[in-house]
Amino acid sequence: MHRRSFLIATLAASVAPLALRAETFEVTRTEAAWRAMLTDAQYAVMRRESTERAGSSPLDKNYAPGTYLCRGCDLPLYPSDTKFDSGTGWPSFYASLPDAVGTKIDKSLFTSRTEVHCRRCGSHLGHIFDDGPKPTGKRHCLNGVSLKFQSA
Repeated sequence: MHRRSFLIATLAASVAPLALRAETFEVTRTEAAWRAMLTDAQYAVMRRESTERAGSSPLDKNYAPGTYLCRGCDLPLYPSDTKFDSGTGWPSFYASLPDAVGTKIDKSLFTSRTEVHCRRCGSHLGHIFDDGPKPTGKRHCLNGVSLKFQSA
C-alpha cells in the first residue's frame, strides 16, 4: 500500500507543473524528449521555471551583432541591438522581436512578476521588469541557458 501511495504522489508531483500551464504551444515534446535534449540546468530553467545563478552565463557579456534564439525550438526572440548591460548578471533586453514571446503573471516568491516565455514552445526565459532603458522602459531579464546566440 505504501508503494502505491508513493507512486501516485510521485506521478501527481511530476504532472502538477504541467497542469498549471494551460496555454498550448506549436512545438510540443514529451518530458523525456525535453530531458534528452537539455542539460539538467537548462531543463530546470526552461521546463520548471527555475533561475540560473547570476553571472553564470557567458551571454550576459556578449555584445556581438546577431540574434538570440530559443534553445528549445530555435525561434528568433531578441535582436542584439536591444541588449543592454543591466548590471544584474543576467542577459537583459529592452524589447523582443515581434510575436516572439508570451507572458503570464508569476505569483511565486510572495510577489507578482511578469514571466516571459517562448511563444512557440513555452520555454521559460525569465521575467520582465519596469526598470529598463528607453524607449520601452522594460528590462527583459533572461536566463542565458534558455538562449542560443546566432551571430549576424
